[in-house]
Amino acid sequence: MSDHDRERETTIIQTTERRGGGGTIIAVVLLIVVLGLLFFFFGGNLMKSGPEKTDINVDISAPTGGDSAK
Repeated sequence: MSDHDRERETTIIQTTERRGGGGTIIAVVLLIVVLGLLFFFFGGNLMKSGPEKTDINVDISAPTGGDSAK
């Protein structure tokens, strides 16, 4: 039997249509926007070097001997 006399098997593979990467691009852009907003609202103080004004008023008074020290 030669190759010309045999039946050939044909395999058809159907794939769905290939979609573009538009959904992925939108997801990445939205992720960057959300991360930027989170940094703006919660991490804005990370770039500052320190408080501009420190108002510390500590009053430490040592107790006097008086009559209660007996």
